[in-house]
Amino acid sequence: MHEALRLAYEASLAFRRGLADRPVGAQATLAELRAALGRPLTDGGEAPQQVIADLAREADAGLIAEPGPRYFGFVIGGSSETALAADWLSSAWDQNAGIYATSPALAVVEEICARWLLELLGLPENSGVGFVTGCQMAHVTCLAAARHGLLRRAGWDVEQEGLQGSPWLHVVVGDEVHVTVPRALRFLGLGAGRMLRVPTDAQGRMIAGELKKTLSGLTGPVLVCAQLGNVNTGAMDPMEAIADACAEADGGRGAWLHVDGAFGLWAAAAPGLRASVRGAVRADSWATDAHKWLNVPYDSGLAFVKDAAAHRAAMTVSAAYLIQQAGDAARDAVDWVPEFSRRGRGFALYAQLRALGREGLAALIERSCELARRAAEGFAAIPGAEVLNEVVLNQVLVRFTPRGGGDADAFTKRMVEGVQADGTCWLSGSTWHGMGVLRFSVSGQDTTEADIDRSLAAIRAVASRL
Repeated sequence: MHEALRLAYEASLAFRRGLADRPVGAQATLAELRAALGRPLTDGGEAPQQVIADLAREADAGLIAEPGPRYFGFVIGGSSETALAADWLSSAWDQNAGIYATSPALAVVEEICARWLLELLGLPENSGVGFVTGCQMAHVTCLAAARHGLLRRAGWDVEQEGLQGSPWLHVVVGDEVHVTVPRALRFLGLGAGRMLRVPTDAQGRMIAGELKKTLSGLTGPVLVCAQLGNVNTGAMDPMEAIADACAEADGGRGAWLHVDGAFGLWAAAAPGLRASVRGAVRADSWATDAHKWLNVPYDSGLAFVKDAAAHRAAMTVSAAYLIQQAGDAARDAVDWVPEFSRRGRGFALYAQLRALGREGLAALIERSCELARRAAEGFAAIPGAEVLNEVVLNQVLVRFTPRGGGDADAFTKRMVEGVQADGTCWLSGSTWHGMGVLRFSVSGQDTTEADIDRSLAAIRAVASRL
């Protein structure tokens, strides 16, 4: 009766057991995957166990070893065995997280997780917390709360009246704002093209003095989006100075300060890195990912809003047929996120936080940064390689120049492609400040010094061949 489940379990274990040794990148082309998986849909269906056996076999060559110890692309964390096991339970239990009535256990688990997370990250204890798909939807959630709070202060009910005819809401961002922020502004009708960009320094940090100048010329509601963890360099915006500037905005009424902390906000949970986020607690909202540094399975993002009433007002919905909780009787997740029905992603978070504890989480974050510094030292020893960033977190940015000179952009692109094809590790390329670069991100909890050294040896060999 449960043969399909047994096959899925065995295939999952086989994949996990092989992570340390399998090539990190995909081993099949697009055409090969389409040919293997793209069969005609039958009229009568197929035996479940055959479907699962075929899927496990035919998808394998197109899988990336993202949970493995030598995946260094895109700031993607792996998933711990504890979190994965809880995620399996989540799927087996198949709970709808929308309201307390559809899963009391899940509602309480997420209530407890919210309390733990606020404590770990040093955020105001009465903040609203939403469990969303990722940082993209965390931005949507937080900026919807900002839109509500700022326009309410200006005498406008945006949830009832919409944006037509509303007071003008100024949006100010750093020049290296992550693409998910303007995308959230598009979703909310605030317009990505209306953003006012503040210059950043050589590492991508917003220049607080320039922010102050920008804010001094604005009247009316203001939303400022700062950043902890530049996606290329890992640089952290100077939060104390930014918070000071925001406090003086709009004639002393203050700007709403939102923090994009997709991975950098986790530095608050590590004593050795906490100074780098000093002042972040003075913000009004914070967005981060759990499927990055916390190493829980995809998908898992977090939205925090200091003004819980504004957070709830921007998100909540009610209907006569729903059984919703009055006051603080219990947590209805629909009050805090854009989704209604969703899976119970709080179970994996709960399990991972319990398994790590405060010290384990801090060690994971600090160890990743130590390994990034080790990688930077190794890159610097490769002929023709130049580390471009100050390695302040878990990001290393590298540019390669061919022996005897030549087109460094083209050579760096070939290096990225060569490393990906080699399969020892996987990393990504980008363009930063007009230069082709290689991005190396350390966020998996299973990565060791040996994995860094093995990866560097492979990268050095690719450079020699090229």
